[in-house]
Amino acid sequence: MEHETRPLLDARHSGSRGDNGHHRTGSHPVVSEGESGRSGFHPGHFLKVLWRSSCTAAMLVNLLWPAVPVAIILHFFRGLHLVKFGFTYVAVIPTANLLGFSGQEFARKMPKVAGILIETTFGSIVEIILFVVLIVNHDSGSAEGNLIPIIQAAILGSILTNLLLCLGLCFFFGGLRQTTQKFHAIVSEVGTGLLLVAAFGLLIPSAFYSALKTEAVSHQTGSAMASHGGEFTKRKLQDDVLHISHATSLALIFAAVLWVWFQARSQHSIFDEVIEMDEHRDADRATDMEKPKFTMTETLTALVLSLGLVTVLLIFLVDEIEHVVESGVPDQFLGLILLPLVEKAAEHITAIDEAWDGVINVALYHCLAPSIQTALFNGPLVVVVGWLLGKPMDLNFEIFMVVLLVLSILVVGNFLRDGESNWLEGALLVLVYIIIAIACWYYPNPDVATSNLLMDRRWATLHSLQI
Repeated sequence: MEHETRPLLDARHSGSRGDNGHHRTGSHPVVSEGESGRSGFHPGHFLKVLWRSSCTAAMLVNLLWPAVPVAIILHFFRGLHLVKFGFTYVAVIPTANLLGFSGQEFARKMPKVAGILIETTFGSIVEIILFVVLIVNHDSGSAEGNLIPIIQAAILGSILTNLLLCLGLCFFFGGLRQTTQKFHAIVSEVGTGLLLVAAFGLLIPSAFYSALKTEAVSHQTGSAMASHGGEFTKRKLQDDVLHISHATSLALIFAAVLWVWFQARSQHSIFDEVIEMDEHRDADRATDMEKPKFTMTETLTALVLSLGLVTVLLIFLVDEIEHVVESGVPDQFLGLILLPLVEKAAEHITAIDEAWDGVINVALYHCLAPSIQTALFNGPLVVVVGWLLGKPMDLNFEIFMVVLLVLSILVVGNFLRDGESNWLEGALLVLVYIIIAIACWYYPNPDVATSNLLMDRRWATLHSLQI
């Protein structure tokens, strides 16, 4: 196609630079993107840049910072579990916003594609920390401590939140400002193609179990008939699914490495051109260029501070999950809806702001790339961590969640096919997400649900306690 081969950015749009490395906007020199024009650490300037953040919405999120010390103080009091969960849940949002913003500041000092990869990675660190904290706190010896269903729901919930809610809001708010927004084929085609491959890999263990679960005999029957040639027991099926999950996770992590290499090397120039073209269409580009920026020292300080706070708050959050579930919040709703919303809040704000400013290719990248990273790396990584810790974390998802993921990818792929978006498509995607949230609220917990491995995990837990 013509638009894929011709230069995307004319030389006249590349901007002029003086010999001192500054852009010129009219008669006012502006510091080159990513450069602060300073060095070292300046507390007053640091707080000023932190407050202004990347956009107005992100700046408003900073109003939630008082919840952070309150959540930390409440943790040292007994009881008040729902209050603790509520304050901690809210407190994660501004700290994750700081992590995302500092990652964004760090990424601006890097080449375009490498910078966005770094920014996306920092945005996913919150998710990785959450998954690791959950698997470390998983206790196979009790039904209350079984966090694997919540982790599995959170993996797919993260993908669904990006594909339906975040992308839908980007299309909606971008469509309010512009009748239609056109995005480049390479972003949508590579993104949806990788998502289908990732979903295929994630769902193989579920398909394997669903195909063979009716053929497997009970553990008791298998033990009694072992002398007759060794029956295919449910215990054997569980072990096979776990081994397949381990192998699949390693394969998906390798695919993630190939994806990063593809973007950073093979298609570096085309991605650079697409992103740079979008940046020059940014309605707020002149304002963003004039905003004060972190120095490298301030950037690293913000990264360390936000990482520490996010880790502590997520540990506190996971400590209260058992009490939240006991209060009546379903496992599936907690994992599929609540946890992905809080861990992705900062990233979603950035993407929506980009769509509002007309930077639809970058916004689309911020929606698809985290979904791909969750499917190819974050989800498989927690399986590998569980493997190393001796915990039975697998990729055998609930059939309900499998159907949701496949249908969501098909719906999004259909909307991306024409290379254009409008507010109606965005509203429809958000409505689909709301319907899923309602269904998750009424979906029974693992002690009631019987599809796939849930009842078998319950039986295995009871059996291990008897032994």
